[in-house]
Order: sequence, then structure tokens, then C-alpha cells
Amino acid sequence: MNTYSPLPVSFTHGRGAELFNGEGRSFLDGLSGIAVTNLGHSHPRVTAAITEQASALLHCSNIYRIDLQERVGEALTRRAAMDRVFFSNSGAEANEAAIKLARLHAHQRGLEKPQIVVLEGAFHGRTLATLSATGNSKIQQGFGPLLDGFLRAPRNDLGALQQLAEDNPDIAAVMLEPVQGESGIHPLDVAYLSAAAELCKARGWLLIFDEVQSGNGRTGSYFYYQQIGVSPDIVTTAKALGNGVPIGACLARGEAAQTFAPGHHGSTYGGNPLACAAAGAVLESLAGEGLQERTLPLGQLIESSFRDALVHQEAVAEYRRAGLMMGIELKHDCAALVGEAMNAGLLINVTAGRTVRLLPPLVMTDEQGQHLGQTLASVVDQWLSNSANRGPTA
Repeated sequence: MNTYSPLPVSFTHGRGAELFNGEGRSFLDGLSGIAVTNLGHSHPRVTAAITEQASALLHCSNIYRIDLQERVGEALTRRAAMDRVFFSNSGAEANEAAIKLARLHAHQRGLEKPQIVVLEGAFHGRTLATLSATGNSKIQQGFGPLLDGFLRAPRNDLGALQQLAEDNPDIAAVMLEPVQGESGIHPLDVAYLSAAAELCKARGWLLIFDEVQSGNGRTGSYFYYQQIGVSPDIVTTAKALGNGVPIGACLARGEAAQTFAPGHHGSTYGGNPLACAAAGAVLESLAGEGLQERTLPLGQLIESSFRDALVHQEAVAEYRRAGLMMGIELKHDCAALVGEAMNAGLLINVTAGRTVRLLPPLVMTDEQGQHLGQTLASVVDQWLSNSANRGPTA
């Protein structure tokens, strides 16, 4: 169906931080399939794990025990400091599980019509429930009526959150991305996240962190919350958990971890042997290859390389970064930069109209990172120079 507008390029293979087209041209990957291939392309450990598992058993069913799923579940909950995990196929499904979990937990506490507070600018998925939770009216258009049960607040506005608490006795949870991705890379204020956690604790609400994009080592710790001292009751992830093999996870601790019982939720493919083989290899690689520790200095190198090389400094409105989640917001809409960068051999993304989003793989070398920053600056300068009418500059 006509749901995408693909760029005029097709890739045949990849290696590390590079992708290659049919003519053998190399492209430096600054997007990682939108924060998926954190370990880069053709990672040896992931490739070996998938190959070995594919020759043994791809799938059985969750009506049987799956030893590999149990081992990966134990490793993931240990890394996350959570108690239990439900495996699915994607981030949207992981968030669906979190929403169901929060609602069931609320019903068990006597709330008949539980409400979940979500934030403006959030993106939680494109299924009907996660679309309803998303704070982007543009992608919601045409799909109404959306689901009830969600209350919206501006990001970083503790007063608005407190006012919702006073006005709505049926709030069951707060669901947010600690680093908003689709809205243009917005790390939420740590003080706001800490205060939100205290409010949830005082009110008996569940705190849900959507780390589908920010998890799995991308920000310098396995999950972003582990570097800011704020622990959610539920955390969701997907994307880089399988490095390209579809797998999602909804993790919970405390009461939330005990809420689901057999029959409450399920998945045909979730946590099957192939997906868990990939996830296991990712967990082992992140634990043993020192990649998480590289994200902060590599992100700084890419940003400083861009800043130092950019001629049109006045064109940048703001730099935002959490490890290797990087946003360069320009003062004008700049969607055309995606094609211009591709012509220069770079793969980037523009989100929220005017923010260049960079999500490079954790295995990118310093030399490649410097090249990414410098070449992107050249692309931006050339594009601005060639634009006859860019509108106001402030």
C-alpha cells in the first residue's frame, strides 16, 4: 500500500556504519534504520546467533516453554533492574502492553474509567491505542474516533501535571518518553522527571517510560533513566533490542510486574527463538564491547565537528543531544536536506519539519563520526547558499 515515500536508493548489504547500493557505492549511516541497528550492519555476534538459531528452531509457540526466551528475559530484566518482561514484536506492541497493564492495574484498584497522562509532542506508535496516546495531531488525522482514556500535558510542565492530578481522580499512570524522538530529540528536564516520579508515587500512579528509541545503549546507559536516577514502574523498548530482527519488550517492577495473569495478554511471535537469539547477542555485545561508553564522546565529536565546519552558524536554532540521539534544529523547514545528504553519501533524517535527526550506530568510528559532522555541515551550507528564499531568520 502507498504508505511510504522511499528515497531513490536501494541497499544490497551493509558493514558496520556503512551501507552499499547495487553499484557498490558506500553511504555513511547516520540513522541506523531509525535507531535500530545500534550495533551496525552485519555485526558478527548477531549474525552468528541468527544463523545458528535459524538452523535449529525459528518458532514454536508461547504455549510451550522457550528456554532462550527465559534466559534473555532474565538478562534484560537484570540490566533494567525490573522484575518481569513481556516480549512482543515492536515498540508499538510493547506500548500497547504497557497501556493494558496500567489499565488492568487501575481496575484492580477500583478505578472504573482509568486515565493515562501523556505528553504533547510524544510518539508512542501507530496502532489505535498508541496513536491515541501520541501527541501529534497530524498523524492522528483521519483515524478517529481515537480511544478515550488519555489526558495531555505539555512536556516539562510540572504545574500542568499537578493540575491534572487535582482535576482527575481516575488517573492511573503517566506515560512519557524521557527523550522525545519524533518531535525533534527533546530530553526532558531531569528535575521534571524526578518530580513526576514523586507525584506518581504519592498518588499511587504507575510511571511508564517509553524507551523504544532511547534504550539499548543509545544514550550512554542501557536505558536513559539509569543515568538520571529516576526509575519507572514500567519501561518499554524495541528497535535496537534485536538490531534489525523484530522484537519488543514491556518490562515492569513491583506491583505492576504482578498484574498480568495467564489470558490477560499474549503474542504469537513475541519472544520466539529467532528474535531472542538476536536480542541475546545484542545484550552480550553491549555488555562486552564497551559500546555504551562510547556514545557520549562520539556524540560530542559529531556535534563539535559539525559546529566547527558550519559556515552559516546563524541558521541553527538549537542543538539537542542525549548520547547518540542528536537533534540539530534549524530556523527553517529543511526536509530537502535528506535528499541532499544522500547525494553526498550520508543517511540522515529530518523530523518535526526543521530538526535534523542523527541516530548513528554505536560502532561508528571516530573518523566516521568526524566525517559525518563535517560533511553534514557542508551539505547544510551548500543547501542554504543555493536557496533563493529561506524566509525570516529568527
